[in-house]
Amino acid sequence: MPIGDKVTRRGQVQYGDMLLGRGTPYRWATLTGWGELPGLDSGTVARPDAHGAIPGTLLAQARTIGLSGLVVRARAAELGTVVGRFESGTVPVVDELPLVVWLDERGPLLCWARCTRRNLPVGKGYNTGTIVDGSVEFEATDPRRYALDEQTASAGLPAPEPGLSWPLAWPLDWGQPGESGALTVVNRGKASTHPVIELRGPMARPSLTNISTGDALEYDLPLTADDLLVVDTLAGTATLNGTASRLYAATARSVPEQTFTFPPGETVLVLRATGEPDASVTVRYRSAYW
Repeated sequence: MPIGDKVTRRGQVQYGDMLLGRGTPYRWATLTGWGELPGLDSGTVARPDAHGAIPGTLLAQARTIGLSGLVVRARAAELGTVVGRFESGTVPVVDELPLVVWLDERGPLLCWARCTRRNLPVGKGYNTGTIVDGSVEFEATDPRRYALDEQTASAGLPAPEPGLSWPLAWPLDWGQPGESGALTVVNRGKASTHPVIELRGPMARPSLTNISTGDALEYDLPLTADDLLVVDTLAGTATLNGTASRLYAATARSVPEQTFTFPPGETVLVLRATGEPDASVTVRYRSAYW
């Protein structure tokens, strides 16, 4: 199912398959950690011979998101079932789950998180089907928030236009347009985003270069028509056919995978390799926000 498939209106939060907020038995009053900047680790150091400091890199810490003032309401005979669904949906897990929040007219945003704390206090209202002042907390190791829609862009290897067909006849047939090997991506957010890059053969020594910065990912290996090299720049992996790591094939001109990002705005990329017309690259990414 698509990420955030159950979110249909403002004020709703979906964690995995569990929906909280308007139209559900689980209402919340306060959301923390979502609109705030995450904690920052600063590389700024004091100037040794002058006033002030030398600006350093700012690196964001994990984002902690909390829902408080949680109210759970159900018929007294069904409260156990409703509470059980909430407890099952907030158990500790190994892999982070999608957390989707829709607050206002800008639409929903997404991060990946794990539930790290929950509290459903049992009080006098429990026997009548009401729990008040509950809370739940999530931790997102990637502190950026993302658009729900995943964008894709593809390109093949450079190829010339075929030109006119002889003998000439009206209307003139110029053939199919040539392929430049270039593709353009647009990150509409305000934070750099990490793409997933899929390189499909047949081609050898494929490279994908950011025209603006000169940063490139290049791998000294052949790819057959059945091969797919997937580079996950957030995880820092390069995997051939879903199983075999090919990080060792990165060339000297290739930057570390985790540093290959799309900044806010438009980025132009070019694919280069020795290969056949069917070879291609596909880039998948989401606009990212702080």
